[in-house]
Amino acid sequence: MGAETRDIVISARDINKVFNPGSDEEVIALKDINLEIEAGEFISLIGPSGCGKSTLMRLIGDLLQPSSGELLVNGKRPQQARLDRDYGMVFQAATLYEWRSVIKNVQLPLEVMGYSSDERRELALAMLDMVELGDFAEHYPWQLSGGMQQRVSIARALAFDPSVLLMDEPFGALDEFTRERMNLELLNIWRQTGKTIIFVTHSIAEAVFLSNRIVVMSPRPGRITEIVSNSLPYPRDFNTRVDPAYVELVARVRDLLRDAHEVE
Repeated sequence: MGAETRDIVISARDINKVFNPGSDEEVIALKDINLEIEAGEFISLIGPSGCGKSTLMRLIGDLLQPSSGELLVNGKRPQQARLDRDYGMVFQAATLYEWRSVIKNVQLPLEVMGYSSDERRELALAMLDMVELGDFAEHYPWQLSGGMQQRVSIARALAFDPSVLLMDEPFGALDEFTRERMNLELLNIWRQTGKTIIFVTHSIAEAVFLSNRIVVMSPRPGRITEIVSNSLPYPRDFNTRVDPAYVELVARVRDLLRDAHEVE
């Protein structure tokens, strides 16, 4: 038998991003980024503030364009992948419309895409059930907790069935207990959907708990200093956080981040 074919969803080759090139305010945000992400992976990007984690995610999502290099999403340029609705996005702020009910918020991208009223309602209810908010469909965002609002945001991002979910510090504003619970719920959603997830975080513990690979980045200009494979078994739960293998991996990632600082 031949070698197994890898299903590469994200391919970044020699990516560089420079803001304000040639000016006194020039900033080299990313330098020589090379990364391949396979279908169904859960990848965390971690590094110090300003290292370019969110910039890299925005390049993938076609919110920014690279200064040089080649970036492909499902074998296409990011612009085409965005037009083809290949990914959904979740940010730190839930960005829900306060005057729209929960179900109407989830339906919003489906309205833009021209789904019928019946289709929109069916898909939105299915997503709300998946994030365990089916009973809150007719509530309004201001009636929900921060964690519940983020679950609505995740449901909205998944409503049109994208292959990739981009998540930029989605739980950063939550208290620690809610954040840990949301980590569990996100892993459950990942298991149910099989999506490829790219997750930006400042939390080493969160990255190790969630991911099957952790991309460690250096201070600006952001480079990938190490890609750490995580062999902790799924499903993961609260007991995972006291597993000696988990504690050891957290320490390893922390050391890698410290070494990257010292090199700079």
